[in-house]
Amino acid sequence: MLLSKTLRSSTFTRALIWIAIFGAVVVALFGYVYWSTRSYVLGRADHLISAEQALLHKAYDSGGRSALIAAIERSVADDRDRDWLYLLADPSFAPLAGNLKTWPPELKAGGGLQDFSSRAPATDAADRPLLRATYETLADGGHLLVGRDISDLHAFATRIETALALVIGLVFVLAGVSSVSVTRRTVGRIESINAASRAIMHSGLGQRIPLHGTRDEWDQLAENLNSMLDRIEALMGEVKQVTDNVAHDLRTPLSRIRGRLEQAGSRRRDAADDQSLIHDTLGELDGVLRMFASITRISQIETSDRRAAFRTVDLREVARDVVELFDAAAEENGCHLDLAADQQVLITADRDLLFDAIANLVDNAIKHGGAGGGITVEVARCDGDAAIAVADHGPGIPAEERQHVFKRFYRLERGRSTSGNGLGLSVVAAVARLHGARIEMSDNAPGLRLRLRFPAPASSAA
Repeated sequence: MLLSKTLRSSTFTRALIWIAIFGAVVVALFGYVYWSTRSYVLGRADHLISAEQALLHKAYDSGGRSALIAAIERSVADDRDRDWLYLLADPSFAPLAGNLKTWPPELKAGGGLQDFSSRAPATDAADRPLLRATYETLADGGHLLVGRDISDLHAFATRIETALALVIGLVFVLAGVSSVSVTRRTVGRIESINAASRAIMHSGLGQRIPLHGTRDEWDQLAENLNSMLDRIEALMGEVKQVTDNVAHDLRTPLSRIRGRLEQAGSRRRDAADDQSLIHDTLGELDGVLRMFASITRISQIETSDRRAAFRTVDLREVARDVVELFDAAAEENGCHLDLAADQQVLITADRDLLFDAIANLVDNAIKHGGAGGGITVEVARCDGDAAIAVADHGPGIPAEERQHVFKRFYRLERGRSTSGNGLGLSVVAAVARLHGARIEMSDNAPGLRLRLRFPAPASSAA
């Protein structure tokens, strides 16, 4: 089954195409090497034959046939090179001089340069040497042939052809085997991912794509997919938690509203009681609407492209506006609100979202910081980053619960008696993620110090 998928895969098809292209290039390269080598060797042989023919022509022009015969006999008697062939024949092709016994029948028409095989009777057809000669008809009607034995060149060409065929065959075999192997491995890894995906679709998000431990690109892909599945599973868990918390937090106000309406329906009408009922019911409904508005706000921050509203913002001015807004509320709660900001601190941010996040931090500090305490909003630079911190002198947050307080609807046990729905810090976390800011929580001895660190613009950092 895996082999059939391998042969049908697009990777294998592309591999075959590239093998064909590579094979054509290899064939063309070796063909050019063979052709250029053969042409070079034949060219040198033709040059030598032409030079020897010119020497014999010179002897013939100066002394006639007798001088030509003498020159041929001298050349034949020279033992330095036995590859030369000479033959002088009369008009009827009867041999007159030379080391070739008979005139080759394939060279009787006209003249020129041609290859032929030796016709010696004692020589087997397969072992006959290959000869190359130039021949012509002389002025007296005789025929002159001058040539060389090129059997070595023929053997060399045969070996080149054999090597070319073997190399081409080997290239295609290796390319085919490697393409099948690579494609089979690729298809196998893809099939394992597909199998894991099918298992996840059928059995849930608990399954993960197996890793082979090779740390190659396929393992990296599997790790990324597993990380994505972890994130999806965490988000699904958060969705379930939010759903459960919404249902839990809605049950109480809706039950109270129903109880009041049921009580009002079973008694006689009274203007004062009805007015009190309407006022209380509206208060409960306002709380429910605020909860849904906070959820909607968080969703808009997390899903919408809010970076279009980013501008250069002075963090000190935003903090001053928040402090002025909550100053009266702090006094009513019996605490005082201070701003510590001595210099301008510029960041690139959405001013409205930034205002919301700081306002939520200050509101939480006022609610949970303890009556009679002091709350400080500090704006400064920290290691090149822009930072704003809100510090109070309340009971603080236990270290083991700090990682949970930014979840939606999460509330500490001691905070369940105060007003709120557990969404304020979720808004802060969403704004921080949008701005690439880090949230740091530390003890204020006593109390809590929560700081947002924003990456400052390059111009401000300079």
